[in-house]
Amino acid sequence: MEDILSIPMVDKPRQKIVQTVKDYSKRLFGFIRGKVKSDEDAEDILQDVWYQLSNAVNIDEIEHMSGWLFQVARNKIIDKHRKKTPDALEEMGYEDEEGNFSIMEILLANDTNPETEYIRDAFWRELFVSLEELPEKQRQVFVWNELEDMTLQEIADKTGENLKTIISRKGYAVKHLRKKLEMLYSEFLNY
Repeated sequence: MEDILSIPMVDKPRQKIVQTVKDYSKRLFGFIRGKVKSDEDAEDILQDVWYQLSNAVNIDEIEHMSGWLFQVARNKIIDKHRKKTPDALEEMGYEDEEGNFSIMEILLANDTNPETEYIRDAFWRELFVSLEELPEKQRQVFVWNELEDMTLQEIADKTGENLKTIISRKGYAVKHLRKKLEMLYSEFLNY
């Protein structure tokens, strides 16, 4: 391993970021995970924290790295909770007489009665028609994330795009699909 003194001055901020990630990743992930719904959400927020750290103008000016990281994480968690639209297909749903009912319950139901078959077919048709209306990059991010179970970070790595760009594309896709599928929800609620 290289001696830290032999690393050129330009690499010292980068080295400090690498060391900070090593030192704080587990604790920070645990903190975030306790405040969000899924590991994926926690990973996305953690990536946002590291991204903000990497864009800090002068890392040496951050006096209390731990406090700074946890404050950024808190802010990102708050931002996530403020979002009103669902980020995932399984969060789309409606409420019926018995309580909440998720679109995923319809799409993945095992029973084969004529009513659920009809509803499932209608949802899948509408989903794919609505997906075709999206710009290609938004559609691809949605399909990879929701239907092929790739994380947003994996998609960013695969495409070479910034994680924020991928998150934004996914958000636009979900907004569009939610709007299109809400009409179908209301049809079935009144059915």
